[in-house]
Amino acid sequence: MTDSHLQLSIALSDNERTRPLLEGRVAPQGIKLVPTMVHPSEMFWRQLRFAEFDVSEMSMSSLIIAASRGDTRFVAIPVFTMRKFFHTSIIVRTDSGIAAPADLRGKRIGVPEYQQTWAIWSRGILQHEFGVHAREIEWFMERNPDKSHGGATGFTPPAGVRVNQIPPTTNMGEMLVRGELDGALHYLLEKNLVDRSTVDVSGVTRYLFPDPAAEGRRFYAKTGLFPINHTVVVRRALLESHPWIALNLYSVFVAAKEEIARHGRSYLHWYFESGLLDSGVKRALAEHDPLAYGFKAARPVLATIAQYVHEQGLSARLVALEEIFAPSTLDV
Repeated sequence: MTDSHLQLSIALSDNERTRPLLEGRVAPQGIKLVPTMVHPSEMFWRQLRFAEFDVSEMSMSSLIIAASRGDTRFVAIPVFTMRKFFHTSIIVRTDSGIAAPADLRGKRIGVPEYQQTWAIWSRGILQHEFGVHAREIEWFMERNPDKSHGGATGFTPPAGVRVNQIPPTTNMGEMLVRGELDGALHYLLEKNLVDRSTVDVSGVTRYLFPDPAAEGRRFYAKTGLFPINHTVVVRRALLESHPWIALNLYSVFVAAKEEIARHGRSYLHWYFESGLLDSGVKRALAEHDPLAYGFKAARPVLATIAQYVHEQGLSARLVALEEIFAPSTLDV
């Protein structure tokens, strides 16, 4: 590495798509990355509150909310390190009487943070797919303002929605075990500076959707959407001084994704090796990659989360996607 390289601090969560960067197996041109591995809950709080890193993964919803309120410190590049059918992770107490999404009406449901992207996707899908609106549920939020993403972006409960703050003397897990909650939209056990729950609730809960994978397939077949949770952001001031870094960073994340495929981490690898699948299938997979990076490929998913953020009363206005992504990445 020479002195001509720009040195940037970067915060990433530990997952298959980020590991090649964390371990230095891929590197961007002209940039020396100094990585820190951080749990997403903590990472987003630190970045939104203190702007500690030059480059960081970022909550898609918090980025949209911040931009809607005039906070433009960060610019996104179209890299999406976390996707999931988030609504399939909803858990309910086995004795709650909740057998279907409609039964959530009138129930007490916990959530680490009301504005987190995971929760917004789940509520949006409950509303649009199953007719259950957030106003019909009583919410209990674990994160307190001093250790939350919403504390950094000015969160207030949307009009007509009941959001109770769980006191610091307890947490979602304990409330689920005691029967003070009927379920949770998202339950986090991973240790970090933000989330407090440590109790294994599997003995008293089950998934709302008995076959989460089947529900994910149903939703994807109907909508073509594979929900995005995390993107990657760069300090705006840094990008204004060095506009070239946006595409260089985008390219290295693409290279990391390709490095995973080259080393056979995909279960399909062995089918190609044995000849059971041919290059025609490879081309089809490349053209229809549900994990695709790039603004164009992800636009329908991004437009949906921006819509959900706004219609759930969390953004001051409907944010245009072009506002939050680096201009040079809009054509990729």
